[in-house]
Amino acid sequence: MTVILHAEHLTKSYGGVRVVDDLSVSLHEGEALGVVGPNGAGKTTMLNLLTGIVHPDGGTVVFAGRDISRLSPDERCHLGLGRTYQIPRPFEGMTVFENVLVGATYGRKRSEKASYDLCAAALHRTDLLPKANHLAESLSLLERKRLELARALAIEPKILLLDEIAGGLTEHEVHSLINTIKQLRSEGISIIWIEHIVHALLAVVDRLIAIDFGRLIAEGDPHTVINSPEVRDVYMGSMLV
Repeated sequence: MTVILHAEHLTKSYGGVRVVDDLSVSLHEGEALGVVGPNGAGKTTMLNLLTGIVHPDGGTVVFAGRDISRLSPDERCHLGLGRTYQIPRPFEGMTVFENVLVGATYGRKRSEKASYDLCAAALHRTDLLPKANHLAESLSLLERKRLELARALAIEPKILLLDEIAGGLTEHEVHSLINTIKQLRSEGISIIWIEHIVHALLAVVDRLIAIDFGRLIAEGDPHTVINSPEVRDVYMGSMLV
């Protein structure tokens, strides 16, 4: 399998606290990679380093054979790195369609007119097309998370980075979201998914990594990683059932 994204020896400190510590992660084309770890383990910082929101103290990020370590978040987005955020923050005074249009036009530098079909397709793929003309402020939590996903899809991403997109949802809503992500995976989009809801990850991902104190502590088959003593000790404990 071809490696589409490779981060090598990433480090990041804030003050005297090292939140990412010599972390190396690879993602293959068409692969879904899950990421687990306790709160404060450095998972979101890892995504911030991959997308350029935060610059590393050391290490490199290579996307599709190109070193993008010095590129801005906008430039990385234009190349095909799409992302959702843990807490959805839509433009509440705009419609659902307008929110996605912002992602399509600025994320890939397209005109509004050239983006309409992409936006409609993204809303269809996330089951939000019936809500296209509703104000974003009227959406439920699940719909807001789907809107985050639709905005990321509107840039036609090669890689989709998901940051706890299932957090706060009911069990029924989680299963609905799992089906959507499975469909996106079947379309060939490579995915890195950070999530605390372990069964959601196990339903989708090919490989799992566990992080603690910014370091990689386990990697491999999802069920093997989840049941490893290292992961149980630092993260799961009694949550594993």
